[in-house]
This record gives sequence, C-alpha cells and structure tokens, in this order.
Amino acid sequence: MSREREIAQQIINELGGKENVISITNCMTRLRVLVKDYDKVNREALEKIDGVIKVNEEGGELQVIVGPGLANKVESEASKILGGTKVGKAEEVKAAISAKNQTPFKLLLRRIANIFIPLIPGLIGGGLILGITNVATKFNWIADKNLLAMLSLLGSTIFTYMGIMVGMNTAKEFGGSPTIGGILAGIIYNPALANITIGGKALVVGRGGIISVLIAAAFASWLEKNIRKRMPNSIELLATPLLTILIAGFATLYVLQPIGGYIADAIGKAVTVAITGKAGVITGFILAGTFLPLVMTGLHQGLTPIHVQLIESTGVTILLPILAMAGAGQVGAALAVYVKTKSKQLKKIIEGSILVGILGIGEPLIYGVTLPLGRPFIGACIGGAFGGAFEALNVVGARGLGVSGIPLAALIEPNKIIYYILGLLISYTAGFIATYLLGFEDPVDEEIANSQPFTFNA
Repeated sequence: MSREREIAQQIINELGGKENVISITNCMTRLRVLVKDYDKVNREALEKIDGVIKVNEEGGELQVIVGPGLANKVESEASKILGGTKVGKAEEVKAAISAKNQTPFKLLLRRIANIFIPLIPGLIGGGLILGITNVATKFNWIADKNLLAMLSLLGSTIFTYMGIMVGMNTAKEFGGSPTIGGILAGIIYNPALANITIGGKALVVGRGGIISVLIAAAFASWLEKNIRKRMPNSIELLATPLLTILIAGFATLYVLQPIGGYIADAIGKAVTVAITGKAGVITGFILAGTFLPLVMTGLHQGLTPIHVQLIESTGVTILLPILAMAGAGQVGAALAVYVKTKSKQLKKIIEGSILVGILGIGEPLIYGVTLPLGRPFIGACIGGAFGGAFEALNVVGARGLGVSGIPLAALIEPNKIIYYILGLLISYTAGFIATYLLGFEDPVDEEIANSQPFTFNA
C-alpha cells in the first residue's frame, strides 16, 4: 500500500468511515470535506495522522491540510476508496452545511472556491509558460519567432477559454448541467455579440467578464432545476434544455450581462483607486498584513474572480503581488525562529518547510512553525504588510495567477519584476526583524514531538 493510500484510508476512518463522507475535493494544500455527522469525526486523531498538518473547520467544511504535492495524491486515493465519488448529492451537501449554520457570505465564498479550485493546475501551468515566454522575449533568449508564438499559444489558452470553464464549473456547483453553463459563458464571449443592438446600442463582447459568467451560469442552473421539476417526463429531455437556454440566454443579453458589467466595473475601479490612490500604501499594508488569517480559513480562494476580472479588464492584477507578500513575511519569520531557537527538532521542521515557503506555499510554515509559537505569526504578518505597502507604492501587476512567492516573478510585468523581487526581500527582512524583536517561547524538543508538526518531503 502506498503512503498516499494509507493516509487517505486513515483520514476516511477518522472522518467516521465511508458512510459518513458526503464529498471530498482538494486544492493545492488541503482536502476539503463535507460529512453527514460531525460527531463521528475524530478531529484529534485526524491531526495525529502522519502527513496531516492541521485540521480546520470553516462554515460546515472540514479542511484537512496535508501540504503541497500530497493533497492531490491523497484526494485521488480517497476518491478511489469512496468509489470514485468526489461530490455528494446536492441535498446532502445542503443539509450538512445548514447543520453547521453557515452564513450566506461564507457559503458564497465556499461556492466560489469550488468553482475555481479545479482550474488551479491549468492556471499554474499556463501562467508559468506565459511568464517564461515573456522573460525569454524581453531578454531575447529565443530567436525563433514561431517557437515563441507556440509557447504563447500554450500559455494563453487557459485564459482565452477560462470563461467557458468557469461557466461549466458554476453550473455544476449550483446543480445545473455543466454544458448549459458553458453555453451561457460562450454567449457572453461570442464575437457575434457585437452585431446585436439593444436599445440602439451594440452589445460589448465579454462585458462583465467572469462576473457576468458567474451570474448567468448560476441563474441558468436555478432555472434548469425549476423547469425540470415542472416538466412532464415525456418531454422533459427535450423541453428542459431548450427552455433553459432560451430563457437564460435572453435574460443574459438583456439583464444579467449588463448587471455583471456594472459589478465588474465597480470592482475594477474600487481596487484600482484603493491601491493606486493617495492611500494606496496604507491599503497595501493592510491587505498584505491581514491576508494570512484568510489563508488559514481557506477562504482566500474567494478572491480568484477579482484577480481574473482585473486581468481581463486591465491586463494585470495589481492585487496578487500585494497579497503574495504575506507568504514572504512567513519566510522571514521562520528564518528568525531558526536563528533564535535552540530546538534541533524545530530547526529540522524549518529546514523542511522553508523551500516550499519561498516557492509560495505558506501552510507548512504557518502550521508547523509560526502559528504554534504565536508571536512569530504576528511578526510574519508585519513583514508581509511592509512588503505589501512597497508593492502598492510601485503598482506592481501580475499578468497571470495560480502561483506565489518566487515563481510569481515570471508572471510580473517585465518592467516591474525588480520591484516585485525587492518587495519579497523587504517582506523577508521585515518579517525576520519583527519576529526577532517580538521573540517567542522556545519549545523543548519533547513538546514538538508530542505536537507532531509537519515536515515536507519532496
């Protein structure tokens, strides 16, 4: 039995067994689980499983944090154990969430996360290819224009068709047909839209971008479910998709896309004014300084639509480089702990986690080092805040998303890469100094052994 299979089996056992698991999915570092009965979950035993960093609960969802690389493999094995079912019935999911009294806002963020998390591998791969292509073009590393064109094609395809994929994922999340969600997204981005006039004005292709897609696909899913309930079985197969596409399609053209456009414009203007305005430095300081607590809950994925919308409307997201400084602050804080601690085990944990922290994966350092020690976590937030202020001051923008830390440098606008790197260095330094000055209660090795902290094995 592989290590991943063993971890997956142990996790399912401590979740109350196969019968108690409604759904299990994953993001980059954690398994996201919904269960029928939370009283059957042995959380203490879950956290003692070798390979599990931490177990969080957020709005009815259990988040079993296992670290980068392991999350996808463990989820795959867990899915096999559960019979290949990743998502349970909508009624069961709804009941599980309601039982934990999840607020509408947290439910919305959870749904958004579920829509965008499946896109992360494509965003990382495509984004890095684009970044490499941009750097190669800037420094004339590749003379073959045809090769550059092919690399650009490979990297940009995820962003070209992201709207369709978001539409399909949105429909799936809201209980509709993914194909219909993709069709509604296709309507919004169809070049033929420019040939249609409403009220004497030509429609704008892609107006509202991802925001319009989310609204239209969610509405279509609601409409489809209601039509299906009321349609006689004899004609349901033909009538439901026909009426759904007709009604939702016209609603999108006349109402939903314009609404999405206004919302998208408002988001873009708000972010731009907040970061590039007179108080931009303060905004950057606050955003980066408070981002780590959001990462701990897993709700940071809810910001993805904002990043995507900014890239669609302006070509870059000026929010992502600021937030990336939070992880850099963690690195600086961990290095300060490494210098001050006398614990050999704690040093070993930092040695095993620092590389992934530099590469933009913050959970190992959060749960293995800074958060358990308390004050170093505050030092990390302070370090990130200073770096975020610097990024805001220089209005650094990223052309893609999906990565953080050093890898994000490849996605930064070529003329801003130096400012991004300087921001990382500022965060490292400020996080180190703040943590060194704040100090911490140095644990003895026996305490660390009992807590079973996380170590990263490549």
